[in-house]
Amino acid sequence: MKFSANLGFLWADRPLPDAIREAKAAGFDAVECHWPFEVPAALTRAALEETGLSMVGLNTRRGNVAIGENGLAALPGRQADARAAIDEALAYASEISASAVHVMAGNSSGPRARLALCENLAYACETAGDAVTILVEPLNHYNAPGYFLSGTAQALDIIREVGKPNLRLMFDCYHVQIMEGDVTRRVEALLPFIGHVQIASVPDRAEPDHGELNYDYVLSRLAEMWSGPIGAEYLAANSAHPDMSWLARQR
Repeated sequence: MKFSANLGFLWADRPLPDAIREAKAAGFDAVECHWPFEVPAALTRAALEETGLSMVGLNTRRGNVAIGENGLAALPGRQADARAAIDEALAYASEISASAVHVMAGNSSGPRARLALCENLAYACETAGDAVTILVEPLNHYNAPGYFLSGTAQALDIIREVGKPNLRLMFDCYHVQIMEGDVTRRVEALLPFIGHVQIASVPDRAEPDHGELNYDYVLSRLAEMWSGPIGAEYLAANSAHPDMSWLARQR
């Protein structure tokens, strides 16, 4: 089983190239990030080449975070901004050979928001072509109140409606457990549509070794079904020196 360090949370106090090196030293097989755009892609690529790690994916920008924006793709009337964010993320992904881009929907609701999201996802998929997988991710209402996507059934409806082969579901066990539960059965049912899997403990979003989800069982089932890296997207109890004993045990 392979694991990817999410550098949006792990070693987030370090410059991205240094965080990539920390992930390598900790024994991860790959990395992923949130918003790397302030770091020149050449520096990120150099660190990836130095360590031999691949970048699994990155997110589109959230928009104006000062006013609470959390994505742009499902905001009616913001098509130009949403597509600029998609273009930026795809360009960065191309420069560092990242395999996926998560298009953030944003805080909205209703049929106009759904139409905007579908149109912007179709644009992202067509622009990415065969080079990059486009991901959508349902977020729970506690961490992301008002976010357009909140459940796997809703995300699956969007994926089917857009109908592009490179549009996939980001299955974050943390968000799914909070909103829906029944995690391993949902993975099995949704497997043909899943493009990436992430883990964290529930409800505290810390190391995946305690809480409501028994990750010894969940990861054993994932090992039977999923061949890609599993993203460790959690808030370490010690952010400066994360405890990686869970990773050693899962090895």
